[in-house]
Amino acid sequence: MSRIGKKPVEVPKGVKVAVNGTTISVEGPKGKLEWTHRPEVNVQAEDGRVSVSVDDSLVGDKRVRALWGTTRALINNMMTGVSKGYEKKLEIHGVGWTASVGGQTLKLNVGFANTVELPIPAGVNVAVEKQLITVTGADKQAVGQFAAAVRSKRPPEPYNGKGIRYSDEVVRKKEGKQFGK
Repeated sequence: MSRIGKKPVEVPKGVKVAVNGTTISVEGPKGKLEWTHRPEVNVQAEDGRVSVSVDDSLVGDKRVRALWGTTRALINNMMTGVSKGYEKKLEIHGVGWTASVGGQTLKLNVGFANTVELPIPAGVNVAVEKQLITVTGADKQAVGQFAAAVRSKRPPEPYNGKGIRYSDEVVRKKEGKQFGK
């Protein structure tokens, strides 16, 4: 039995949930999300709760138990996203390195000959303030994926500490070469 899958998901105030076959729609103050779950898993929404279950004949299958817990976790992330939203903050470390937002494109000047341009996906908002990039949105996966894509353009290097890193990330500096010892 899935320990996480058995717990019902509480629906926060101001959030509407609709289950139509294998499609779950969640709408709240921060946006609207829709997701199609696997047919092995059953999802019901009633009395301000969303419950996830599987048939008794499928409980013995390890893959189905994994899908059970994953489905419940993804539905919980959808509830949190449309009610509170998700946010990732990235810092740019480097002399003269900057970022700017132009329309639906994030432009990074991070030490390359050309400006690196990343298209901002739908449902994700990006704000730049000096050396700080803030990525926000209702979809946890989209926010995390875009933040990882930005970081991958110039990951922090361990000798000088230059690069793009998450605001809570700790980069351990290495000692350089020792001459004359």
